[in-house]
Amino acid sequence: MVLAAQLDRLQGVIGLDTVELGIVPLDAALKIPPGLGFWIYDDRQVVVETWHAELWLDDVDSVATHLRVWKSLRASAVFGADAQRVIVRARRAVEA
Repeated sequence: MVLAAQLDRLQGVIGLDTVELGIVPLDAALKIPPGLGFWIYDDRQVVVETWHAELWLDDVDSVATHLRVWKSLRASAVFGADAQRVIVRARRAVEA
C-alpha cells in the first residue's frame, strides 16, 4: 500500500507549475547509468544523497556536473501524459 500511495502522489504532482517530474522508463536507452539521487536548486546549488550523507554543493564545477547529468538523464525521460502512463502501468503492477 505504501508504494501505491507514493505512485498516487507522483501522479498528483505532474502538471504543477513548480515541479518538473520526468520518469525514465525501465526500457529507455540511457547515455549514462542512473546513480545517486540529486536535486538542483536554481542552478546554484545541488543536494546529493549518498549512502551515508546528504551533501549540499554550491561550487560552480559541482553544479555544472550535475546539470550535465540531469540533461543526459532528461533526454531519456518522459513527461506529462507519457509520465502519467508509466505511473498507471506501475500502479497496475502493484495491484496485481
